[in-house]
Amino acid sequence: MKKQLINIGLLLLVVIFAFSCKKDTTTTPSSSNQVTMYNYTTNNGLANNWINAIAIDAQGNKWFGTENGVSKFDGTNWTTYTTANGLINNIVWSIAIDSQGNKWIGTGSGVSKFDGTNWTNYLSGDWIHAIAFDAQSNLWFGTQALGVFKFDGTNWTNYTRTNTSHGLVCDSVWCIATDSQGNKWFGTDNGISKFDGTNWTSYLSGIVINRIAIDSQGNEWFATQGSDQNGTNGGIYKFDGTTWTNYNKTNTNNGLNDNRVTALAIDTQGNKWFGTYTGYFGKFNGNNWTDYSPSLNSIIPAIAVDTQGNVWIGTENFGLYELKN
Repeated sequence: MKKQLINIGLLLLVVIFAFSCKKDTTTTPSSSNQVTMYNYTTNNGLANNWINAIAIDAQGNKWFGTENGVSKFDGTNWTTYTTANGLINNIVWSIAIDSQGNKWIGTGSGVSKFDGTNWTNYLSGDWIHAIAFDAQSNLWFGTQALGVFKFDGTNWTNYTRTNTSHGLVCDSVWCIATDSQGNKWFGTDNGISKFDGTNWTSYLSGIVINRIAIDSQGNEWFATQGSDQNGTNGGIYKFDGTTWTNYNKTNTNNGLNDNRVTALAIDTQGNKWFGTYTGYFGKFNGNNWTDYSPSLNSIIPAIAVDTQGNVWIGTENFGLYELKN
């Protein structure tokens, strides 16, 4: 997830899942149901087995950001896009799809927009970890070291820790979300910044924020790394606008196996799906936690849920898993 953590590395265990197209496994001890898992790797057509980002378009195509380009999967066929096609850089950190179906792809050196035929590149020079849209169709980009950029289609505005009177708590921005009131939420290496268009508010100082998701009731959910390499003060945080609730491996009845939560998504039923630094993943329905063990033995940087309720899980080493609904 974070390059600092990547450099430290995760001691990988023996791979439990074979690199085949289809793999069945069982759920956690908390569930007696059996689930079906499909594993996709470079053997199937994936560009690279390291997945940083997942997006799903209106036609149901899945787009995967890898360490060697973008892979599109229509359910049968795989298509890979790299710098040879027009992508600005092959290391892909983030993907977002706008209302016109354009794919905005954040890379290790700028942003590429792909309209299905043509490529347009922007912001060459920095890692783009996060992309989001607001109600006015402005694009917001979170970078590794240059803060946040806003793009209205013509003009660019850069917000940094210095030029927002310290409103942005940190210039390393890992995730962005916009709520129904138009507030922008930025998850950084040093907590959360909320921007209402005029004022900045900070939360969870000192905690690394990896992912943000907002549910249908307007609650903000934050997947955090914690304040150190051990995940201290980490886990998942919920904010309802007034009260903060922290879910961690101590208070979730074994539903959360690692306080270093690296991926987060909310499905149409309101389930919160999470992935962790040690490869555990599961869901929270608001009352009960389900842990899908065993671990995938890899950091999980990305999770997405399609309209059929299938869960797509990206790993750093073993490609992509699909948990069938």
